[in-house]
Amino acid sequence: MEISRRTFLGSTAALSLFPTFGALATSPPGDVVGKVAVGYQGWFACAGDGAPINAWWHWSNVWEQPPSPSNNWINIWPDMREYSRGYPTAYAALGNGQPATLFSSYDQQAVDTHFSWMRQYGCDAAALQRFNPNGGEGATRDAVAARVRSSAEKYGVKFYIMYDVSGWTAMQSEIKADWTAKMSAHTASPMYARQNGKPVVCIWGFGFSDGNHPWDAGTCLDVINWFKGQGCYVIGGVPREWRVGGAGTRTGFLDTYHAFNMLSPWMVGAISNAGDSDNIYNSINIGDQADCNAHGIDYQPCVLPGEVHARQRAHGDFMWRQFYNMVRVGAQGIYISMFDEYGEGNQIAKSAENSAMLPTNSGMLALDEDGTPCSSDYYLRLTADGGRMLKGQIALTPTRPTPPVLGGGGDTQAPSVPSGLHVTAHSATSVALAWTAATDNVGVTGYRIFANGTQLGATASTSFTANGLTPSTAYSFTVTAQDAAGNSSPVSAAAGVTTDPGGNANLALNRPTAESSHTQGYGSGNAVDGDSGSYWESANNAFPQWLQVDLGGSTPISRVVLALPPSAAWGARTQTLSVSGSTDGSTFTTLVGSAGYTFDPNTGNTVTIPVPAGSRRYVRLTFTANTGWPAGQVSEFQVYA
Repeated sequence: MEISRRTFLGSTAALSLFPTFGALATSPPGDVVGKVAVGYQGWFACAGDGAPINAWWHWSNVWEQPPSPSNNWINIWPDMREYSRGYPTAYAALGNGQPATLFSSYDQQAVDTHFSWMRQYGCDAAALQRFNPNGGEGATRDAVAARVRSSAEKYGVKFYIMYDVSGWTAMQSEIKADWTAKMSAHTASPMYARQNGKPVVCIWGFGFSDGNHPWDAGTCLDVINWFKGQGCYVIGGVPREWRVGGAGTRTGFLDTYHAFNMLSPWMVGAISNAGDSDNIYNSINIGDQADCNAHGIDYQPCVLPGEVHARQRAHGDFMWRQFYNMVRVGAQGIYISMFDEYGEGNQIAKSAENSAMLPTNSGMLALDEDGTPCSSDYYLRLTADGGRMLKGQIALTPTRPTPPVLGGGGDTQAPSVPSGLHVTAHSATSVALAWTAATDNVGVTGYRIFANGTQLGATASTSFTANGLTPSTAYSFTVTAQDAAGNSSPVSAAAGVTTDPGGNANLALNRPTAESSHTQGYGSGNAVDGDSGSYWESANNAFPQWLQVDLGGSTPISRVVLALPPSAAWGARTQTLSVSGSTDGSTFTTLVGSAGYTFDPNTGNTVTIPVPAGSRRYVRLTFTANTGWPAGQVSEFQVYA
């Protein structure tokens, strides 16, 4: 690779224009205008995680071998304390004695952890990076895209596809085919980002003057116009000198750049301190904003925390100066590079605070590299405050309001204790919970749920379903509330419950399934996997559709329980369906006639359908309508004796 987003660095040409402070947004507020988007790589895998790539993807230089001091690709170590699973590396133990493990983006829980942080710290949208998907990485990238969608829906964070075309030889035809055959299906998600009523797509890499981005202006314009013809709102990740010209950008591209709905010039490698940001503000950003305003284009400049190993961060001063400059220039949105870029050390996701959280033989730096202690979530907290300044929720200020370590100033008031925690439903392996919202002087951003003192998950809503529990077991659940500054409330009063006996087990769990159709990666197996965050979705606009489970033998049954993901993003909807049964899989008898069933996230997003007593091997649901989306949708299809 000759030039990538990681290495790109060219010259800038000075241009003096009067500031256009307070410029009106070309587009009204939406999912990217007036919002903070974060670049999400999602490209980490570990040997043994089940991913098709079966390698230490992006953790080490030689992916077939575990990361070690001599086989390393990253520049900072992630804070692993909130991941339920870590994969052992060949590094020595951390300074605190804990094993040196890493997460996999193929694990749903890891992606859930990231999206719970996004929700908690005000990251409005995640731009999922998608490189050429037609090689050996493609199957893993497709799977990660499905996991991103699931997490986005679970935590109420918008997401969109961001194609990075670097090194993609047959890009012009293959990017269209990939969108048509695969990625466009994700726009069916209620959390897929839309702007001006259109699904958002970003294309990064047009106009860079190197062999890795060889296309002429006409080729690039064709791709932009094709996506616009598909009804998309198209963002361009372009060279920072797109308007003024320079060594990093091709000539003759101005009309191509002006074809985008939004422009997001790249800044990594261009600036490394607050003074650089001021220089770019005067020579680049002011003129960019004026040009975008004149051409009806939204402006989404890049803000970066700085590379840890290059000692650029200055305990947050570098990043905050960029926020200040981009808000005062009148930008319509902000793009953070990046959320999880541990390779460059340019990430905002939780990272090693000090040497105690680094492998003792790594030679890496931690967030305290300049001698100032920083909490692992510090750059997430900075992002939250930057977003509030963009939205006018706090005043424009050149002084960062967020201290590197909580307790040293800024918002130190914790939310109130969540009250009224209670159990709304339970089975042999799951418990549904609800509680009354906490309050905070700035605002509650999320809740953490604990069972017997161990954290199970996090949510931005006031309900949660704990899955994968043990039958006939007593559990004590508690909840804490968090705000964007990282303050946590005291633990709530406990809600106790004993799960149902194993004899009342879900007969459909992990049983074989069949279907009339499904969209993208949302196959019928998702409905019986015990995970309320995954789901089956039929082909769109093609009712009737059906979903079926094979119980393995003729079995007495008495009720069917259906669920949708419990996230508030899955707004209330009514699905019209019938239930039928069969002993041979070919002749079905109607058990419950067609009726409308309302799924409401405020009550757990579940419905229970009693069925006449009798033995059946196959149970089938037939869907004919859905007020929330034109398809059949089920996250959990449960059958009980």
